Amino acid sequence: MIESVGTPLMWGVFGVVVVTALALDLFVFHREAHEVRFREAAVWVAIWMSLATAFGFWTWYEAGAERGLEFFAGYLIEQALSVDNIFVFIIIFKYFGTPPEYRHRVLFWGILGAVLLRGLFVILGVALISQFRWILYVFGLFLVYTGIKILRHSEMEMDPAQNPAIRFLQRHLRIVNHHEGQKFLVRQDGKLWATPLLVVLLVIEATDVVFAVDSIPAIFGVTDDPFIIFTSNIFAVLGLRALYFVLHGLMNKFDFLHYGLGLVLAFVGMKMLLSQWVHIPIEWSLGVIVALLGGSILISWFFDPKKKPPA
Repeated sequence: MIESVGTPLMWGVFGVVVVTALALDLFVFHREAHEVRFREAAVWVAIWMSLATAFGFWTWYEAGAERGLEFFAGYLIEQALSVDNIFVFIIIFKYFGTPPEYRHRVLFWGILGAVLLRGLFVILGVALISQFRWILYVFGLFLVYTGIKILRHSEMEMDPAQNPAIRFLQRHLRIVNHHEGQKFLVRQDGKLWATPLLVVLLVIEATDVVFAVDSIPAIFGVTDDPFIIFTSNIFAVLGLRALYFVLHGLMNKFDFLHYGLGLVLAFVGMKMLLSQWVHIPIEWSLGVIVALLGGSILISWFFDPKKKPPA
C-alpha cells in the first residue's frame, strides 16, 4: 500500500487555495468576455507560479525536503509538457475560428474538466502500482518510447479535420454554425443545439486525456506519493490557461524545447526502469530536469535556426 504525506490539513489548504484562486479568476477578474492581453496573462502566470512555489515550500516544511523537491520536479515536468497542450489549443482555436474574447471561458471550463480527469488518472495509477508494482516498468518503457518519438519530430502535427473527437461530435450533435456569445448551448425550435464553443470545449477535454497519458506516468517517475502527484499536476494544469495567452504569440521562439522534453521523458523513463538497481536521489533528478529544460529554452531563445546568416 502506498502511503501519502497528505494530511487532512494539507488537503484542506490545497483545496482552499485552488477554489479561491479559480473563483477570483472567473467571477471577479474575467466575468465579462474580453480578449486577454499579454500583460494580464503574464500577471496570472506569475500568480499561479507564486502559489505553486509557496505551496511547494509549505509541503517541504510540513513533509520534509524530499517531498518538497518531488513536488517541484513534478510541477516542472507538467509545466514543460503543457507547451504541447498550448500548441494544440492554438490549432483548435484557429480551426474553429473561436473569437479571442471567448477563449478564456473555454479554457477555464476545459482546465476545470482536466482537473477532474487528472484526479481520476492519479487514483487509477496509484491503485495499479499498489497492486502491480511491475506497472512502473511499463510506464518507464512508454516514457522512453515517447521521449525518443519527441526527439525525432521537431514539430507536433495535428490535423483537426482528421481528429476522431471532432468527427464524432459533428456526426452526433446538432451544432449551430455561429457563436451565441459565451453560451455553450442554445435552444432553437424547442430543441437544444450545441454552439461552436461547446465543440471546442469537448475537443480540448478529449485532447487533455491524450496528454495525461504522458504526464501522469512521468510524475510517477519522480514520486509515488498520491498527494504530491495530484497537487503538483493540478497546480501546473491550472496555470496552463494563463500560460496559453502568454506563449501563443511566442511559440516560434521554442524551436529546441522538444529536445529538452524528449530527454526529460527518456531520463524519467530510464529512472523508472532502473529503480530496482539504481537509486537516483530526487535532488539529482530535479537538477537534471532543470538543466535539460532550461538549456533547451535558452538555446531556443538565443539561437534562431530560421534566421539567415549574414551574407
